Amino acid sequence: MDLSTILQYIFAGIKIGSIYAMVALGFNIIYNTTGIINFAQGEFVMLGGMFMVMLSELMPVGAAFPVAVVAVVIIACIFEMAAIFPAKDASVITLIMITIGGSFLLRGAAMLVWGKSSFALDPFSPGESIDILGARVEPQIMWIIGVLAVVVVLLAIFFKFTLTGKAMRACAANRAAAGLCGVSAERMVLLSFGLSGAIGAVAGIVITPVTLVNYTCGPMYALKGFAAAVLGGLGISTGAVVGGLTIGLMECFGAALPFRGASSYKDGIALLVLLVFLFVKPSGIFGRAAISELKKF
Repeated sequence: MDLSTILQYIFAGIKIGSIYAMVALGFNIIYNTTGIINFAQGEFVMLGGMFMVMLSELMPVGAAFPVAVVAVVIIACIFEMAAIFPAKDASVITLIMITIGGSFLLRGAAMLVWGKSSFALDPFSPGESIDILGARVEPQIMWIIGVLAVVVVLLAIFFKFTLTGKAMRACAANRAAAGLCGVSAERMVLLSFGLSGAIGAVAGIVITPVTLVNYTCGPMYALKGFAAAVLGGLGISTGAVVGGLTIGLMECFGAALPFRGASSYKDGIALLVLLVFLFVKPSGIFGRAAISELKKF
């Protein structure tokens, strides 16, 4: 395997790994605030892509982008108010089952609205691929990496320097104590679903120009995003980014293994990583930091 081929796999891994990282960030935001795993997170990614495809036919891409994100945020908030809030006193397992049911509901609704067809979106920056040491890099990859960087920076600023962000961190550390200080846990939970919906929508929008989107793609993004979150350490945003990029790179290099049909098994790598870490180190790579730093961003 020569240098250009290795670089090609690295760029492909970073591309898809950045999406997994954003999905994992959405998982972490809700987990830190509520203690539950939102398995409808993959559907937020799917809906972001679907709305972007639909709206891009009606308005410029620059205007369609925020409108698509807002649409998914509204759906995420409605889901929280209609399904999670009424069952707030239920067990964690029950709430997780509700999110799984919400995943099926959103998927079915998407099928009714958009049908079973797959949709494509034009790249944000049209033009030829960029040559980097012999590797061909699509301009859209730069958008994906750039968007991930912006999301991480904005989340860091939000959680560290804004009053609302600090309130969400307080709920993550100790909900009862935060309530005694006047923080509304219900409002923070609603905000966490809206924020995770926004991140999921952004991930779906930027990945659609390089892969087709349809109503069935959500569960796979959810599985790989959850695996990335577990790999990095559930609740740790730095771990989500590291976990997502790691799984993306493992998938791409796994598809290049020298045996017949290796590419057919690349989707199983995320599941394998998830199972290994659940058995060997459930806290993930940065899990100890989550305990010592009270799940800081």
